Amino acid sequence: MKTENGWLNIIQNWIYPPTCLLCGAPGEDRLDLCPGCLASLPRTGNSCERCGEALPDGAPSPCGRCLQHSPPFERCLAPFRYEEPIRHLIHGLKFGHRHACARTLGELAAAYLREQAEMPELIVPVPLHPSRYRERGFNQSLEIARHLSKALNIPLEWHACVRHRGTRPQTELSAGERAKNLRGAFRQKREIKARHAALFDDVVTTGATAGELARLLRKAGVERIDVWAVARA
Repeated sequence: MKTENGWLNIIQNWIYPPTCLLCGAPGEDRLDLCPGCLASLPRTGNSCERCGEALPDGAPSPCGRCLQHSPPFERCLAPFRYEEPIRHLIHGLKFGHRHACARTLGELAAAYLREQAEMPELIVPVPLHPSRYRERGFNQSLEIARHLSKALNIPLEWHACVRHRGTRPQTELSAGERAKNLRGAFRQKREIKARHAALFDDVVTTGATAGELARLLRKAGVERIDVWAVARA
């Protein structure tokens, strides 16, 4: 029997058939990607089971850095490497306001996480500082997480944490500077009622943002924290 959402999806796909966001060909499977472009996406290969950083084929996991200094989260999972054309889809949402990219990225992440992740009680998207939100008009991580939450049927908690201190763009900084840049940037706004939560960001680069937010959730009493992302740099 079709659910209400199932019928809505059928009607929507009939009226607005999926169209590939990368080449314009017909999409498939409720994704705005054609089979060829879907196959071209840079999938995550061998990676560290803790921080998610790419490792050479056959290299042991966890990586040496995680063995020396364990991150403040249990696992970092991302289906893709931050390379073209996944970078194009993320930038299309983030800088081009192409919100169709959010649905496709959310569905792609959900398909991967169903197979790879232990499901949490909550998904917590990484917040933007209000000034960045006003500049962009939306939080790209939250927009992708809305579709991820719906696909996995996991509640989305986006009010509990705020980014109360403005920081320099992480892309301008070295790995060491990124951690200092984010120190004390987040604060808890309301109680988080979960033993296990997943932080969600569009891209994880060094893990500094996720690490700072994970420490805050740990202080709030969350016992297990995973980091989910669309792509890992």
